[in-house]
Amino acid sequence: MAFRLQRRDFLAAAGASLAGMALPWGPARAASKEILWSTWNNLGLPDYIDPFTKATGVKVDQSYITTDDEQFAKFRAGGSADVDVFVPGQWEMSRYIASDLVQPLDLTKIPNAAHMYPVFRDQQLNKKDGKTYALPYYWGINTILYRADLMDEKPDWSVFFKGDKYKGKLAMRDYAVEGIMIAALYLGIPQKEIFSMDDRQLAEVKKALIAEKALLRTYWTSIADLTNLFATGEVVCAFSWLPPYYDLTKQGVKMALSLPKEGVPSWCDVLAIPKGVEGETLDAAYQLINYLLGPEYGRKLAYGGPYAQSTDVVRDQLPPEQQERIFIKDLAVMESFVWPQIPQRYNDWVTLWNEVKAS
Repeated sequence: MAFRLQRRDFLAAAGASLAGMALPWGPARAASKEILWSTWNNLGLPDYIDPFTKATGVKVDQSYITTDDEQFAKFRAGGSADVDVFVPGQWEMSRYIASDLVQPLDLTKIPNAAHMYPVFRDQQLNKKDGKTYALPYYWGINTILYRADLMDEKPDWSVFFKGDKYKGKLAMRDYAVEGIMIAALYLGIPQKEIFSMDDRQLAEVKKALIAEKALLRTYWTSIADLTNLFATGEVVCAFSWLPPYYDLTKQGVKMALSLPKEGVPSWCDVLAIPKGVEGETLDAAYQLINYLLGPEYGRKLAYGGPYAQSTDVVRDQLPPEQQERIFIKDLAVMESFVWPQIPQRYNDWVTLWNEVKAS
């Protein structure tokens, strides 16, 4: 379950100088005006959080996540006892809920939740039995990036599966969930069926992926390596995270991105409260969540990330070019979001992916 791990590794490396500030998973704390937020090291910078402390008197200590799997393992082992608010990936929430590690949220204590974009408000991955256990926090997309100076048309998913025009100059991430999901989108398999595909559908996907392999320059694992391949022109089109787009554009490389109509893979991190947080500490946790979904934090995140919040509280305060940069200028893009989920037959997916690569 590594959908976001390497993206996060990239961010963690960029902010490694902050790592020394991370707090260990230590003994329980008694201060009611002090809470611990388990988060990624690029989300709780002093400039982002100090205004909250000044306004509320609540000190926010931070424990940094290294991977989603590690955080879940620590919670399962009792490590959530000191944590008051944490940031899991949205697709991870099902296992936190199933393991009884989180408590349902009282949305009346989070006024900014009322400003959530519909695609996030209606998201069922964070709910069970009519209760909301997490709130979407910030989000982004992973999509097709390409060298606009080396391709003469805007690509869609079909570029990876048919034709020889760009053979040997394409790249796909080496990750079963995304790779199989993209093949399913190309084949026109309904989104509601993708993560529960039957044998026939998986066989179609495997055939498409074998055809794709013949066209690829590489399966990438390092975003830094992919950025270099784009820079040299060895790769002209890839399914990618966005850092190469931002980084190479700054360097004068003519990069562009495509949002295929068949669906745009998206990711979202959420805010949740571990089971057992109560009293004044719980009240402070709700205050922090409300702040993280509010306009002051949202402005900082929009430029510092750059990321968009799940709420619209800051959208109209941003200039059009910044709205476009974080994909909130034209909200129609949200209609094409595809949210990765843990496949019902996860082991079969991994086996299929490995068989394709070995073919």
